[in-house]
Amino acid sequence: MNILNNTFNTPFNTAPFSKIKNEDYLPAFKTAIEKAKAEIDAITSTKEVPNFENTIEALDYSGQELSRISSIFFNLNSAETNDDIQKIAQEVSPLLSEFSNDITLNEELFKKVKAVYDIKSELDLTTEQKTLLDEKYKGFSRNGANLKDEDKEKLRAIDKELSQLKLKFGEHILAETNNFEMHITDETDLSGLPDDAKEAAKQLTESKEKDGWLITLDYPSYIPFMTYADNRNLREKLSKAFGSKGFKNDDLDNQDNVLRIAELRYQRAQLLGYKTHAHFVLEERMAETPEKVNAFLNQLLEKAKPAALKEFKNLEDFAKDLDGIDNLQKWDSAYYSEKLKQKLFSLDDEQLKPYFKLENVINGAFKVAEKLFGLQFEEIDTIDKYHEDVMTYKVVDTEGNLVSIFYADFFPRAGKRNGAWMTSYKSQMIKNGENDRPHVSIVCNFTKPTKSKPSLLTFNEVTTLFHEFGHALHGMLANTTYPSLSGTNVYWDFVELPSQILENWCYEEETLKLFATHYETGELIPMELIEKIKASATFNEGMQTLRQLSFGMLDMAWHANESPETITSVKSHETKAFGKTQLYPDVEENCMSTAFAHIFQGGYSSGYYSYKWAEVLDADAFEYFKEEGIFNKTVADKFKIFVLSQGGTENPMTLYKKFRGQEPKPEALLRRAGLLK
Repeated sequence: MNILNNTFNTPFNTAPFSKIKNEDYLPAFKTAIEKAKAEIDAITSTKEVPNFENTIEALDYSGQELSRISSIFFNLNSAETNDDIQKIAQEVSPLLSEFSNDITLNEELFKKVKAVYDIKSELDLTTEQKTLLDEKYKGFSRNGANLKDEDKEKLRAIDKELSQLKLKFGEHILAETNNFEMHITDETDLSGLPDDAKEAAKQLTESKEKDGWLITLDYPSYIPFMTYADNRNLREKLSKAFGSKGFKNDDLDNQDNVLRIAELRYQRAQLLGYKTHAHFVLEERMAETPEKVNAFLNQLLEKAKPAALKEFKNLEDFAKDLDGIDNLQKWDSAYYSEKLKQKLFSLDDEQLKPYFKLENVINGAFKVAEKLFGLQFEEIDTIDKYHEDVMTYKVVDTEGNLVSIFYADFFPRAGKRNGAWMTSYKSQMIKNGENDRPHVSIVCNFTKPTKSKPSLLTFNEVTTLFHEFGHALHGMLANTTYPSLSGTNVYWDFVELPSQILENWCYEEETLKLFATHYETGELIPMELIEKIKASATFNEGMQTLRQLSFGMLDMAWHANESPETITSVKSHETKAFGKTQLYPDVEENCMSTAFAHIFQGGYSSGYYSYKWAEVLDADAFEYFKEEGIFNKTVADKFKIFVLSQGGTENPMTLYKKFRGQEPKPEALLRRAGLLK
């Protein structure tokens, strides 16, 4: 019997990674799909009158085995993939897409759901049950249940093709990242690079049995080189390699994939009666419509652009005075920004890194969670890992009750995609009176320890860790009845609130005193450095805001477009979208869209604006903490009760107002960013 189709006989019912073989996945998926189909058949074939329990609740609890296998497999496809897993993903994705369509296009099932939905005013339902009923009904109506048979078939074909294209898009980016190496043999080409970045580059060459130093497109290698390397030509080479991923008219080119994904999403939306893909997506978001999103982005643009233009001019003047640079380019951005920041604030990452040893920062995040929410983290070695680098924890509350299992995976490797993310291996739910606790994971790409130094984080990496840990807390503290409404299953423009608010604690003296000690001397981070961190927090904030807005506008240009079939050039469409936000000269060989995994592979299509949207929420929410004290128990309890534990059980604005007592005000964000006059 396949290990994946059995109850895991493991501590805390954790995934038995070491016992799963690649060849187990495909048959396990097929078996689990058949089991899930049988559960659906049981709902449709019952002679009982449809009611909330035998239809809506039964539907939400169905397919748990399939969900579990999917979470294990697709999480590994992001964090620990290989050719075999990628091949299986290409085979499995159409099967899952087909199964998903089998449910949403199942007429008998929809009739039963609709029968319950039509009498909802007569039912005595809790708020969570009302939300679940609405979600289930919309899950059908928004996915084709009301379509004619021939249109249902068109929808199936579109969904199948989309699932394969998104995978192919991601595989191309991973392959491009892995294929590029900048092999340096002359040490003078490393001038300006910090010692630990040099050592990491040396270690990489040694692992490949070469001489010299290797720089790659993985963030821990790429970012230090772009920030510190004095050799402008090599920065240009690296920047162009990074910016041209999926844009070389070769086997790994993503231009056709981008055009096809955009067109298929538009066709799908039209089929379902929506004007564009963005109209379809935003119906289920706090922002509601593309018009509101564009108005929101333009409102912030109006405030940020004057500041950004001024900052850019300062940077240009600085680079010209320092090095005679006449034409500031994208590959100069991080380098001169860092130099200017050092000049203005006498602060650089190399001064700060000794105080941010990875293990200390993790413990700092744990202490913040303990002070705010009463959580305790105990590292355990009794559960299976998918890679030796992964750290595993048991999370308990003040009474010692299990809250969650927590996995943390921090270092880059060949089978792992770039960036940082939070995910879940097992959802929280309450069934048969038992509160089944979640298994949550965060994945990052930080600098590995070297022979002479532990993993030391830049301040930006510290905030990244806190960000993902904020998402993790949202997953860990979930306390809902139904799995589809649990944890981070919330409106997409609300999901970033728990992650982004936690970043604020990194700038507070009270927090930094908990963990920021020098890795060699044990000395606490000096007050003057804390002051400099706070003072530099709004450095180039106008330019940073413009950059984020540009990504949101590019996303909307692809997905709120009413005629994507007329777009023939990915590059010129993108250039037009960047018109209002462009600061640096365009680089002909580069294209953002062909590597914009958030919107073409991940779940952010028509949703990239949500980072900024959630910043408005998090700045407003953190002002409440600041007013009462950043570790104030009353405010923390309200945040835990009304935001972190509620998942998607209620409209997010309702939950936010229960926590805050008012709607969020954008002024809080503009104040924090130093953009309010």
